[in-house]
Amino acid sequence: MKKFITLALVLVLVLSVALTGCSSNEPAPSNGGDEAPAAESLKIIAAHNQTSPDNPYQIGLLEFKEVAESLSDGAIEVEVHAGTLGTNENELVEKLQLGAADVVIVSPGFMTQTGIKEVDIFALPFLFDSYDHWEAVVDGEIGEEIAQLINEQSNNQFKIVGYWTAGVRHYYGKEPIHSMDDLRGMTIRTQTSGVVADYWTRAGAIPTSVAWGELYQALQQRTVDSAENAYPFYVQQNHHKTVNGKYTTETGHDYTTRFMLVNGNKFDSLTAEQQDIILQAARASVEAERAALYAQEDEHKQILIDDGGEVNEIDRTPFIELAVPLQDQAAVEMGVVELLEKIRALM
Repeated sequence: MKKFITLALVLVLVLSVALTGCSSNEPAPSNGGDEAPAAESLKIIAAHNQTSPDNPYQIGLLEFKEVAESLSDGAIEVEVHAGTLGTNENELVEKLQLGAADVVIVSPGFMTQTGIKEVDIFALPFLFDSYDHWEAVVDGEIGEEIAQLINEQSNNQFKIVGYWTAGVRHYYGKEPIHSMDDLRGMTIRTQTSGVVADYWTRAGAIPTSVAWGELYQALQQRTVDSAENAYPFYVQQNHHKTVNGKYTTETGHDYTTRFMLVNGNKFDSLTAEQQDIILQAARASVEAERAALYAQEDEHKQILIDDGGEVNEIDRTPFIELAVPLQDQAAVEMGVVELLEKIRALM
């Protein structure tokens, strides 16, 4: 009997060891030690629509990747896509909704296509008069209010985890402009609907839709007379070297806002530790992207000049005077009159 009991105990011990080995993927029970359990693994697909490796968007998302992977000791893996998931922002929004992307960078204009019309306030021409003004808005109570509005109206599909910028936008085209009259009858690549198109139409130009990836060819082949963007973006794409992109007039009509978005429902499903790491990485990416953009504006303006491009300044007063009533009208239509007044009060 003693031999039988001893044999039975041995078999139980062997079986116990075998089961422990088979369940090695399960979290180990706490042994009362100081060593923290390993973080759960997570893969994040982060995407933007720019293709240049030197673009501020790429610099920002690479910073997000570095911080997220470092803080998680590699448990969180970030895969950055520079234009490879789509060069149109509506593609990125769709992929975020479908779960094919986890972090995307998009403009307010594409968010309005989801039915959240209020965010188009950021697209109003001459809404901001400096980067200090812009930062005071997006980094303060107004930025928090917009973030909450987007989250609620999208039923938690979209969650803002950071405000990026795509620089201050200027006109560039086949000839310089010295007054608003020079825009009359000129085609300009910009948004073809909403407040942006309305403004350029009132200024006398003809808004034209051209995909960003096709704009170099459109300018070179004279399909479009002009465009508008910030130095780091169009100079990196060599638009200033095209036939219809040589002349830049510093209209400064848009201090741009870009949303760093995640899917709120997926974010809420993560552990508290993962959420905290993602938010820390997002804050780091905001600082890196803005710093890169601010530095590159001066750098790429000089590159443009060195390459033979020409830059002129303009009296912006008539352009601003045209924009103010448009801002008022759009704010009423969007239901953001109070928000507009708050933004103006921070000037």
